[in-house]
Amino acid sequence: MSKLFVVPTPIGNLKDITYRAVEVLVSAGLILAEDTRQAGKLLSHYKINTPVLSHHMFNEHRTVEAICARILSGTTIALISDAGTPGISDPGFLLVRTCIEKGIEVETLPGASALLPALVNSGLPCERFCFEGFLPPKKGRNKRINSLADEARTMIFYESPFRLVRTLEDLAACFGASREASVSRELTKIYEVNIRGTLETLAGHFRDHAPKGEIVLIVAGKK
Repeated sequence: MSKLFVVPTPIGNLKDITYRAVEVLVSAGLILAEDTRQAGKLLSHYKINTPVLSHHMFNEHRTVEAICARILSGTTIALISDAGTPGISDPGFLLVRTCIEKGIEVETLPGASALLPALVNSGLPCERFCFEGFLPPKKGRNKRINSLADEARTMIFYESPFRLVRTLEDLAACFGASREASVSRELTKIYEVNIRGTLETLAGHFRDHAPKGEIVLIVAGKK
């Protein structure tokens, strides 16, 4: 029976993919990719020749019904994002929800995600945590940060290198400059960096050393 497979892909190092994920991508009738050019690098590396169709936040509302119709007509489809697990700060939720509503089987494979390696590597408590994704760049930003002021669990944020210093400063203003935190950059890649300290010291470091690449910010909860 045809179904939707949600397939995690490497967040940097192309070796960080499971045997099963490769098997699914090879056997699927169609691969939906957030960026077909980015997907092409991975698929070429593993000699996967399955047809690829673009599926991203700007077209998913227009195409979701047609995709479901293809699955219902007998095509097994695999969904991938540029990196990590689809649906986690990436396209995927809408398609998964629509498939479920239409009675289409959805199977999500385990695999790469930036948030867990960054959390464990931070040295901060990880038995309880909350994932906050990207903070709003403008509207609603202060409200969202203030809502976390009393959060006791370790917090995980994704951030752009262009907004990292501002985010560290905003969090320090709300949580206190001495709150412990960790910044992980370019996880699994050759230039991976993990820096730990207080929100204040991390803001100072990245003011002097402009960050690049994908960033995960881990912040200790309120004691």
